[in-house]
Amino acid sequence: MPKIVTLPGDGIGPEVTAAAVEVLREVAPDLTFEEHAIGGMAYEAHGDPFPQRTRDALADADAVLLGTVGGAQNSPWNSLPRPMRPESGLLALRKALGCYANMRPVRVQPGLEHLSPLKPELARGVDILIVRELLGGVYFDQDRSLDGGTAYNTMRYTTLEVERVARMAFWAAEQRKGRVTSVDKANVLEVSELWRRDVQALRDRSYRSIHLNHEYVDSVAMLIVSDPSRYDVIVTENLFGDILSDLAAVIPGSLGLMPSASLGDGAGLFEPIHGSAPDIAGKGIANPAAAIMSAAMLLRHGLKRSDAANQIERAVALALREEPTRDLGGRADTKSFTNAVLEAMGTPVG
Repeated sequence: MPKIVTLPGDGIGPEVTAAAVEVLREVAPDLTFEEHAIGGMAYEAHGDPFPQRTRDALADADAVLLGTVGGAQNSPWNSLPRPMRPESGLLALRKALGCYANMRPVRVQPGLEHLSPLKPELARGVDILIVRELLGGVYFDQDRSLDGGTAYNTMRYTTLEVERVARMAFWAAEQRKGRVTSVDKANVLEVSELWRRDVQALRDRSYRSIHLNHEYVDSVAMLIVSDPSRYDVIVTENLFGDILSDLAAVIPGSLGLMPSASLGDGAGLFEPIHGSAPDIAGKGIANPAAAIMSAAMLLRHGLKRSDAANQIERAVALALREEPTRDLGGRADTKSFTNAVLEAMGTPVG
């Protein structure tokens, strides 16, 4: 029986994770679930945002379902030493799992164009996969300092790190439209020169059927919202990928619709990309769609159950049409939206 480790985390994380688990139990009743702490709540309980008991649970996990990590900007957690902050627990989790490629789909479902702030003709048919490098760059490089009035962080990449995430992007493109856009800032950054060189070399060596082009990150930031249909698969480094995928989240209508899968050497990590939203935590109004769709990605990429994943995604699309959540202009709360998904899957709701 496949073992799923759930890490509800902070803020609205427990609420949306519970919704995702409820859907998973219905579509895949053979799964077993084991819950553990991470982030700020883990620090409160164990003095560590990524405690040893959580690390140990990952050893035999088939997949990991994560909620959200972190608190409000004025949270006392933010005054802790950096290794004890909730976000450090998340970075340590990604590293422990060897998840070097974060896949973030940006998709406007047919009939849901009205949820997008873009004009319907721009939003219609958008289907982008952003592949973000997840274990390198400024987030992980230890050559960093904050000393009085001077601070610096270092963006560093090796050919190995570039090639492994680019290979994931090319693999994904082979199953889609066969187009990859590699995003960098090679006109001013040496690390981007390396990035561009290595992505191109890998394509020329092993993926000649893929159409590859290179674009600067500032240009992509404009075009991804003004001409989003030009993109199929986007691959980029950690910082650029974080920013661009949050920007692209506006296209479907809300961060609450953005799932992700982090893949690499071991069990995959599946999580919504939205934050912990502490202002609405505990009110039962959080949009669980991204967490539920992350569960679908868990089935597809973590357990190779594409049929079950498709069933969930169709049900979420139907629920969004009939029962949109409050962040999308509707009235559904967390529970009623989850029930709408279950009903769309054909599951009776008591």
